[in-house]
Amino acid sequence: MKPVISSSRLAVLLSCTALLGASRAQNAADKPTDKPAAPPEAAPAAKPIDLKDPVAVVDGEKISKAQLQDAFDNAVKASGMDASKLTEDQQLAGYHKLLDDLIIEKLLKAKSADFKVSDEEADAEFAKVKKNFPDEAAFKKQLDQAGQTEEKLKGLIKDGLQQRKWIDSQTAGQVEVSDADAEKFYKENIKEFAQPDQVRASHILFMVPQGAPDAEVKKKEAAANAAYERAEKGEDFAKLAKELTEEPNGKERAGDLDFFSKEQMVPEFAAAAFSMKIGDISKPVKTQFGYHVIKVTDKKAASTAPFEQVKPQLVGYLKNQKQQAAVQAVIGKLRSGAKIENNLPEIKPAPPGAIAAPGAPQSTN
Repeated sequence: MKPVISSSRLAVLLSCTALLGASRAQNAADKPTDKPAAPPEAAPAAKPIDLKDPVAVVDGEKISKAQLQDAFDNAVKASGMDASKLTEDQQLAGYHKLLDDLIIEKLLKAKSADFKVSDEEADAEFAKVKKNFPDEAAFKKQLDQAGQTEEKLKGLIKDGLQQRKWIDSQTAGQVEVSDADAEKFYKENIKEFAQPDQVRASHILFMVPQGAPDAEVKKKEAAANAAYERAEKGEDFAKLAKELTEEPNGKERAGDLDFFSKEQMVPEFAAAAFSMKIGDISKPVKTQFGYHVIKVTDKKAASTAPFEQVKPQLVGYLKNQKQQAAVQAVIGKLRSGAKIENNLPEIKPAPPGAIAAPGAPQSTN
């Protein structure tokens, strides 16, 4: 079981989750997926909304129309949406969500003003963010898409660390999880820890692009057959994979796919791998990716992960749950004790199937 914690604007402030999420989303976009369903047809675009200035006043501190518009423009840019195609309702929903974020940010900044953050702490957190990107170019590209610069990001990080210190001071002692708590959760959700039959295999992939001409398909099939014959004659499979596989990053792993269940692989590949014995090598198997020569290296029978094995993950998951609840309680108390004047027009409920507005919260996996 892999517990999932949803992200929020608060997470953005505290650990720059927005940029990290964008990096993961880009990585996910590089993997094969089912064809997405067509989005619902949007209503005709509306003209920009004429907002009052200031858009809000928080304990006497103004949030200007320009501040909100800047946040809105950055959100639209980061999402890849075309602002000219947003309806009035979508614009207004985005403004409300982003203004709510700005209000919380202002309240947190005021409360955390006395908490100090060193340059070393901020630099260390900045370095953590950069590590989530494959290279400098990818990092700078994402910064640009998010409407940020390195200096702005460093400022956000420093503010976020400062605010996290204040929040930690308010939630101290509220997020502890005992072994008994974790074991109780484990027993109540035992089905979630069931592990299906698994196979460990290595493969040599000869990639066939979609729509490739017959001549190229036959060439790849012949290459796969040749690799199979070499493996059957006793050549080291890992060395063959390093030499021949066309799978991205496959050479570095010597073709090893680690353990997987049937559901994790395309049907043709799974059917072949799960029908083989340890040490068997398959004749070329055709899938949507091309031709695979497969070697099964290990198997695991279906089982239930023991508590001791999953305890560290469970404790972390339950701590995150408690922390989220404690943080939301702190934010709620902070808001209820503040004098907030919101000058945005009221928002109408969104119809079913409406496209999310920029800045609207998204769940993550």
